[in-house]
Amino acid sequence: MNPLKKREITLSLKQEAKKLGFDFCGVAKSEFLKSEESHLENWLKNGFHGEMTYMENHFDLRLDPGKLVENAKSVVSLTYNYFTEKEMQADSFQISKYAFGEDYHHIIKEKLFRLINFLKQDLGHINIRAFVDSAPILERVWAEKAGLGWIGKNTLLINKNRGSFYFLAELVLDVELEYDPPFKTDHCGTCTKCIDACPTEAILPGKVLDGSKCISYFTIELKEEIPTSMKGKLNDWIFGCDICQDVCPWNRFSKPHREMAFQPHPDLLEMTKKDWIELEETTFQKVFKKSAVKRTKFNGLKRNIDFVQNQ
Repeated sequence: MNPLKKREITLSLKQEAKKLGFDFCGVAKSEFLKSEESHLENWLKNGFHGEMTYMENHFDLRLDPGKLVENAKSVVSLTYNYFTEKEMQADSFQISKYAFGEDYHHIIKEKLFRLINFLKQDLGHINIRAFVDSAPILERVWAEKAGLGWIGKNTLLINKNRGSFYFLAELVLDVELEYDPPFKTDHCGTCTKCIDACPTEAILPGKVLDGSKCISYFTIELKEEIPTSMKGKLNDWIFGCDICQDVCPWNRFSKPHREMAFQPHPDLLEMTKKDWIELEETTFQKVFKKSAVKRTKFNGLKRNIDFVQNQ
């Protein structure tokens, strides 16, 4: 494909992504992530994945998009904003902002499929796959390589203009597009607000997250009982945690999302701690019918509530 055609297709892809509600779209050359190999290996050896044994699977796939899509040439990274200024009641337990509305997987995946159809109209038959937190792919690394931001000390991707309250998504395809320059400047500087604020000390020096200590891990991923050593450390979080993002200075640039599907259920923001403690399964099914909170199931959420209540 000649350079002019590559530029034209890449530009039209980014314009279409903008129309679909994605804030940023960047493209990186698909290649084996040799620089990440030892980092991932050490992270697993240290047991920072806790009981998330699935992280041990597909080691090669995590490093090489070419094993996800045959003859992959490009990795398109996109961001989708979920920041909201709406808050839970002061006298309430807390859930992460990303789970206020409908499950993001379905919302964003549908938009990615529309992007795929858009590309196929121009390119014909291509090998292409869409991913939203649903495959062994190092999404933050690819987003950084695509110029969308830098990986902060809390290991999240931070964008200078929008902070970090957004979902990441990818398209991997066997078409050579025009590549964006990688983001090379770390703007965290000497700031350690995220490290200092984490109540479980899950954020380690060197941009390393001990996932086995993260509040999100305890309240979502861990299927067994939450260790008693965490008593008094989960604050009021019962699903996920936003602490390291809430304290990040770059999130002063976050703008409220405009996705209707991410609007919280009317009952959610009215709930008090008493309401949570007395939560029944019928209410759980009504309020979280399409929410990511359903990942914990009713019994899992009640476990979290009981643990936090009795800290």
